[in-house]
Amino acid sequence: MSLKIYLDGKMFNKEDAKISVFDHGLLYGDGVFEGIRSYSSLVFKLNEHVDRLYESAHTIMLQIPINKKQMIKAIIDTLKINKLKDAYIRVVVTRGVGDLGLDPRKCKVATIIIITDNIVLYPKELYQKGLEIITVPTVRNLANAIDPQVKSLNYLNNIMAKIEATNSGYQEAIMLNSMGLVAECTGDNIFLIKNKQLYTPPQSMGTLRGITRDAVMEIAKKAKIKTHESMLTRHEVFNADELFLTGTAAEVIPVVKVDSRLIGDGKPGKITLSLLNEFNKITRKDGVKYTV
Repeated sequence: MSLKIYLDGKMFNKEDAKISVFDHGLLYGDGVFEGIRSYSSLVFKLNEHVDRLYESAHTIMLQIPINKKQMIKAIIDTLKINKLKDAYIRVVVTRGVGDLGLDPRKCKVATIIIITDNIVLYPKELYQKGLEIITVPTVRNLANAIDPQVKSLNYLNNIMAKIEATNSGYQEAIMLNSMGLVAECTGDNIFLIKNKQLYTPPQSMGTLRGITRDAVMEIAKKAKIKTHESMLTRHEVFNADELFLTGTAAEVIPVVKVDSRLIGDGKPGKITLSLLNEFNKITRKDGVKYTV
């Protein structure tokens, strides 16, 4: 059976799901998106993801033509029609069809796309032995240029950093901000552990407030691990006891080497692994349930 794609209220076979070449999402990256996960027929943090989608749209003055309740139903319907219990969900809202000019007023109705499929971002063994990453030259977007809190379709900043990482033989990389401080990775948030306390860059550093990031911080607080949102330098990253990344696709993945410096003893740390274990538990509890 062909994968079904939701497009503006209708389901299409994957090969038939098409948008206009005049859609401003294609022409200019004008739009927003969310990446969401379902585990055992439970969409993890679905309400939080939908809230963030609508916040992103509001910031760029993009009117989504359906409300949040209808969006949630559309996501669930797409999972059901594809008979997916465990899936990666990509929700895309573009400015819609316009002309070759920049003016968004020429786009009368936004385009909504929902894709449900499988994803494996990192090989399973890396969650056991840890990831090696580097710092790349590409600087994170300035917040007063394109606010990182908006998950926009214009991801070229992250893509350029990703290219630099892959050209050097790495799967992920740290991006610094214009002040040379740690912002985030190309597709993940970053955390370090020092003296049994948890640290992560605040939003003001050019960091997306990730849904998985927030979930891990909540887990840490419940475990009585002191948690700080603070400015971090590469020196602090290099000298961390433990390091890990978080993201919807990545979940929680340990990092054991940065720019050829070993992190701790070069193995995934105990606190990281305990947070990963607890995160795996809540993905089966916290979200919206559905049946296939």
